[in-house]
Amino acid sequence: MGDVSALDEPLKKQLGAATAKVMAEHLDLHTVGDLLHHYPRRYAERGELTTLADLPLDEHVTVVARVADARLLTFNSAKGRGQRLEVTITDGSGRLQLVFFGKGVHKPHKDLLPGTRAMFAGKVSVFNRKTQLAHPAYELLRGEDGETAVDSWAGALIPIYPATTKLESWKIAKAVDAVLPSAADAVDPLPPRLREGRGLTALPDALRKIHRPRTKADVAEARDRLKWDEAFVLQVALARRRYADTQLPAVARKAAPGGLLDAFDARLPFTLTEGQEKVSREIFDDLATEHPMHRLLQGEVGSGKTMVALRAMLAVVDAGGQAAMLAPTEVLAQQHHRSITEMMGDLAENWGLWREAPPQKGGGGRRAGMLGGSDQGTKVVLLTGSMGAAARRQALLDLVTGEAGIVIGTHALIEDKVQFHDLGLVVVDEQHRFGVEQRDALRGKGKQPPHLLVMTATPIPRTVAMTVFGDLETSVLDQLPAGRSPIASHVVPAADKPHFLARAWERVREEVENGHQAYVVCPRIGDDEDQPKKKSPEDDAEKRPPLAVLEVADQLAKGPLAGLRVEVLHGRMAPDDKDAVMRRFAAGEADVLVATTVIEVGVNVPNATAMVIMDADRFGVSQLHQLRGRVGRGSAPGLCLLVTDMPEASPARQRLAAVASTLDGFELSRIDLEQRREGDVLGQAQSGARSSLRMLAVIEDEEIIAAAREEAAAVVAADPDLEHLPELRTALDALVDKEREEFLEKG
Repeated sequence: MGDVSALDEPLKKQLGAATAKVMAEHLDLHTVGDLLHHYPRRYAERGELTTLADLPLDEHVTVVARVADARLLTFNSAKGRGQRLEVTITDGSGRLQLVFFGKGVHKPHKDLLPGTRAMFAGKVSVFNRKTQLAHPAYELLRGEDGETAVDSWAGALIPIYPATTKLESWKIAKAVDAVLPSAADAVDPLPPRLREGRGLTALPDALRKIHRPRTKADVAEARDRLKWDEAFVLQVALARRRYADTQLPAVARKAAPGGLLDAFDARLPFTLTEGQEKVSREIFDDLATEHPMHRLLQGEVGSGKTMVALRAMLAVVDAGGQAAMLAPTEVLAQQHHRSITEMMGDLAENWGLWREAPPQKGGGGRRAGMLGGSDQGTKVVLLTGSMGAAARRQALLDLVTGEAGIVIGTHALIEDKVQFHDLGLVVVDEQHRFGVEQRDALRGKGKQPPHLLVMTATPIPRTVAMTVFGDLETSVLDQLPAGRSPIASHVVPAADKPHFLARAWERVREEVENGHQAYVVCPRIGDDEDQPKKKSPEDDAEKRPPLAVLEVADQLAKGPLAGLRVEVLHGRMAPDDKDAVMRRFAAGEADVLVATTVIEVGVNVPNATAMVIMDADRFGVSQLHQLRGRVGRGSAPGLCLLVTDMPEASPARQRLAAVASTLDGFELSRIDLEQRREGDVLGQAQSGARSSLRMLAVIEDEEIIAAAREEAAAVVAADPDLEHLPELRTALDALVDKEREEFLEKG
């Protein structure tokens, strides 16, 4: 086996301080190994040109093209006479303009003669409605006798690397040449049995072939091998988490017959869907075991996840334990508290919101005006950061004595002073909004590790569930309860067709006249803390600041929605004010709620039938789907209007058209993920770590991920500490750095 340290050597030693500094700052590459794993994004074939028709705006690109014509223009400016070189390059299908100014025109004027082929690199922008690269870097591609670096490559394939303005693809290629001999020392993480059994090439060969392929077959062989490395090492990390969890003790929580759960089920005014029954059984089976449940419950917007979670909580209370539900915002915690106490009716001793009615003297009496509690009832308490001192004290007391069976709260639940009598189940809603430390702190409050149910309304394709949530068992709710209405969605191109926007506000008025309510969603609040940064003069109309709640609400109340009761809701309002607005809206005392995405999850007002999303192109696909799920929750059909100023041909408009065309959240999540980098998918923002996936595409590589998961489970079952696989351990330590380990410990 080669020397491990060769790949750990700092790039500074091999490439010099200046290049190493740029690589570290702009590409996050620090060692020889980092650079060897910075794979080409694609390959240009010698003699072939890159397609120019679909270049993404605002992205740094490298293209291979031929110069069609070049014009040197002289113009007058405030600083005197200046020169501008305009070069048009073509690939036969499309044309792209290159622009050079001032003293920068002389060399390209000499080099870029019509007919010349070259690689060009720069940031794609639009000027006068034409796509262009301003001051691109370039490298000429001469004939076979040419002296340039690119022609010295042996194969017919020219690697194009992910690059930056500070470091072009061809310079990265030269740096790779310098370190490529070190590939011989790469430590192979795949067990020999696995590698031979699947016919995979050795790692040093794969690294050489990915960077300097002679044929397309070389590229395919290298990609296969490198994808396996990433999939397998990640799946081993997850398999070890799952194995460690099975070694933890937990208290089995089996619902006692004739208890709260049975009483609750007997009073339900509707029948549970087959999906709710099936998922509940999976959860009850997990709760009855003596090691902690780690289950992900994902379901379409409005599929009844809260009902399933409540039944799990009641089962735990029946078994003598307590259940805690963690919500990401105060609005959502209060909404869940309201929904759950309403669902439970007189089984809930509702000790949550004492702002209107303080408890009786002595602290132990029931809340004024509360429904009569049943013999089998349990206290359902709310705990949030904004509660008054007396209410908070009582809630804490109810938790520590075990008086409260169910608590719903925000991150306030995690504080040290919150103690439970016997915490048996933690339900985390919209888990992607919580950091690992927060979840772990709450799990640490049980005498033994509590069972964990993670809920998300963002549908996740199976492959992502196997990677991102690979340490959790997955349950899926994909049926909507009877009585849920369809939601019609339409794109409103406000810039192209202003009368469409006028019609949108008419539709809102019509819904209100028919006794319904509406939401208007904006990306920004619009208060003093939220002022957009000053833009430079060349920023065009497409870059205007996002629309803001406070401005839009004011314009609507004075204009197209004059006479309607318009209220605002956003995250920086005082918690009491937020709660009051939501209560008024839920009670039908407001017609239109202009809000930020604070309403995105869990808000349930069945009478709200219309939603207008302003600047819809500024939201992600899954987020739009989530927002849309706030309407159509009653018997009347829902309407969602996606307002945008983006032109019809733009990727943003295509994204909105996809949202308008389907209500299938799983289909939309695939579209969403295909448009985003895998790093985002793997929770990069949450872990603070760079994505480990450079080659593996979680959507396309489903077969590899599934196979790697099986292989990883077998390896870990046979050798949990990987004592007999030191190379795999080394790769695991390198891949799963500190933050990433923490990220994986989400269960």
